[in-house]
Amino acid sequence: MSEPASGETVGELELVHAFTGPMPTGVSVSHAGRIFVNFPRWGDEVPATVVELRDGDEVPYPDEARNRPGGDDDAEAFVSVQSVVVDPADRLWVLDTGSPMFRPTRPGGPKLVRIDLDTDTVAQVITFPANVALPTTYLNDVRFDLRRGAAGVAYITDSAVAGPNGIIVVDLATGASWRRLHDHPSTKAEPLSRFRPLVEGRPFLQRPPDRPAEPVMIGSDGIAISADGARLHYCPLASRQWYSVATDALADVSAGEAEVAATVVHEGDKGTGSDGLESDDAGRVYLTSYEHNAVLRRRPDGEYETVVHDPRLLWPDTMSLAVDGHLYVTANQLHRQPGYHGGKDLRRRPYLLFRTRIDAGPVLLR
Repeated sequence: MSEPASGETVGELELVHAFTGPMPTGVSVSHAGRIFVNFPRWGDEVPATVVELRDGDEVPYPDEARNRPGGDDDAEAFVSVQSVVVDPADRLWVLDTGSPMFRPTRPGGPKLVRIDLDTDTVAQVITFPANVALPTTYLNDVRFDLRRGAAGVAYITDSAVAGPNGIIVVDLATGASWRRLHDHPSTKAEPLSRFRPLVEGRPFLQRPPDRPAEPVMIGSDGIAISADGARLHYCPLASRQWYSVATDALADVSAGEAEVAATVVHEGDKGTGSDGLESDDAGRVYLTSYEHNAVLRRRPDGEYETVVHDPRLLWPDTMSLAVDGHLYVTANQLHRQPGYHGGKDLRRRPYLLFRTRIDAGPVLLR
């Protein structure tokens, strides 16, 4: 793996926006260059859980009403959004955890919402039955393959801390959904005996103010689809390992769990803990490196390289690859939250959104 020397900056980061309010997680960029960002309700005051950046302002999207839920089970409003993703057809999808402050979910809260960017209106709402979005489920990130089925398929990671992890598959034509790799070892956080992450030189642990430190147990988190659509890559947040699984098996409703699990491939040790994954049409997979303030990528030949390394990348969280060849990434200081420091909030605003150019030419989205 190509690693920079200590303190060395690799690549160039361009500051896109500085957030002085709540902490962002997800970002996505439309084909026309519109930028959407979300803020989960984890304790900060969150006026709008989804916004569009317009001339430097954070504008509630698609409007203020959609960002004012009537309760954790409100299917008509955003409860607490973890991820926003523009699909290859240039439509915005909003992944709502239905779990503010990581509370147990209730039917109607966890959902996947499609917004028509031409009209800025909600075009589809997909909610999940209680046996798919479990009370412990935390919907984390989502990717789309519109080449499969009548209207495409979505794949979602369940990164639950206190419940089963796994992958949720959604038929976008019917809204039907089902769980795959339910609590499979590849979706689980690794114990401290195998994974001891260091962020800013400190062990990354849960440190509640009223009890001893505990390992971080966040499971399947980052997710990306291979260029040919044949494999889905995923990784637990609390691990340096990553995996892939056959999408044919995931999407086959009749396939048994053992049949799906038999297609899992260990993609190796990536040398760092990662929050987000992304992929491009050239067969490269991008990985955030929260231990090294960097974004890495694995080339088709299996070699790793550093795309960008910068001390300002304090917990690179979510990436979005734009059609103009820029890779956007949020840096949100997630590791400085009170839960990791005995109740003391060490975050320093602003939180930052950067972009870096990865190629000279445009990127073709699948």
